[in-house]
Amino acid sequence: MKRFSIFALYLILTLMISACGAGGTPATPTLSAGEIQETVVVAAFTVIAQTQAAVPTATPPPTFTDTPLPTITPLPSPTPAGTLPPVPNANSGGADPCINQTLPDSLQGDPVRIRLNNSTRATVSVTVYLNQTTPQVVCGYRSYTIEPQQSIVLNNLVEGCYTIWAWNPDPDDYFMVTNGASTCVDDSDPAVFDISTSSIRQG
Repeated sequence: MKRFSIFALYLILTLMISACGAGGTPATPTLSAGEIQETVVVAAFTVIAQTQAAVPTATPPPTFTDTPLPTITPLPSPTPAGTLPPVPNANSGGADPCINQTLPDSLQGDPVRIRLNNSTRATVSVTVYLNQTTPQVVCGYRSYTIEPQQSIVLNNLVEGCYTIWAWNPDPDDYFMVTNGASTCVDDSDPAVFDISTSSIRQG
């Protein structure tokens, strides 16, 4: 850039000296005074334009946005075995509506009495599933808890076929038992079921 500026000034001085003459016979100028003036102006503007182009442009500082940090989603904790109602065996079928449906408070039909004896040393959870066909089609379950060596008597059920599941929810001493596919109960005699750690047997 400095080299170009010096050259432009040298050109201007040379033209001025040659225009004024050095005292001898003036040479015939090849350019008119107006053309020389225009050339000087153009050269001066070229120097200014190149100087301005060489000036670095101001770069704006980077902007920072408040981007929230990613949140950590905790994994669901594992459910201990035996805390959910057990699923009946394959004879009931995976699409059996009785599996996920609770029995209504009031049932139509001949009432029955069912006694459940807990002969184990653990507090057991019990689920009683009903498949009733008469006088109306009703199915579903009710859940109970029986203390060790204790019994409960159910008076609010009706004739039908029942599947009973019992399990110890304590993972250190977990077990699960059932009476099988189902046991049909009528109103002739109280139905008694004995719960042990290996089975549920009708007495």
